[in-house]
Amino acid sequence: MKTKKIIYSIFDNAKTLIGALIIAILIRSLLFQPFYIPSSSMEPTLLVGDRIFVSKYTYGYSKHSFPFSPNITNKRFFSKSPKRGDLVVFKTPADNRTDYIKRLIGMPGDTIQFVGGSLIINNKKILRKKIKNIKIIRCGNFLLETNTFIETLPNGVEHLVTYKKKALYKIQKFLKFLPIIIFYLEIIEIVLKIAGILIVLVM
Repeated sequence: MKTKKIIYSIFDNAKTLIGALIIAILIRSLLFQPFYIPSSSMEPTLLVGDRIFVSKYTYGYSKHSFPFSPNITNKRFFSKSPKRGDLVVFKTPADNRTDYIKRLIGMPGDTIQFVGGSLIINNKKILRKKIKNIKIIRCGNFLLETNTFIETLPNGVEHLVTYKKKALYKIQKFLKFLPIIIFYLEIIEIVLKIAGILIVLVM
């Protein structure tokens, strides 16, 4: 009897776990998927460490809607076109695996330029208004001092955007000397400890 109860308990728990797993996969594939923001490229809209949920049905479904992007079809079902200014998630063409989260500013056929610090779409300069918010953000190996603007896209959508003011210093250069600095600090610490012992002995 005990063996039967144990087997039944294992079977029941396995059935519950499998059911929960199927529900989680369906929710992640058809409704919402969580994402973690690892970099500062979308500041101040999205900050490093933010966790967000992205709707999977807004632009329709493709093979990338499912875990591991199974190569079942290259078509998109229930497809809808995104709008300028939308925050979108897509797979980078480089490896077709890495997820990128960016703001859509250009549509098919647009000509986009960045000239003298200004964004130009179809030969028209995008209007932006500076706000009093100077922020230092990390971008790769650099710390950047940035200015924040309210930018207005051609369809009237406004959003916050940061542009580099100047590079403060390159972290990588400092990191090259870090082992040497630590080495000398350790020597200084040892010398100070020896000096302390000698002073105690003399006293």
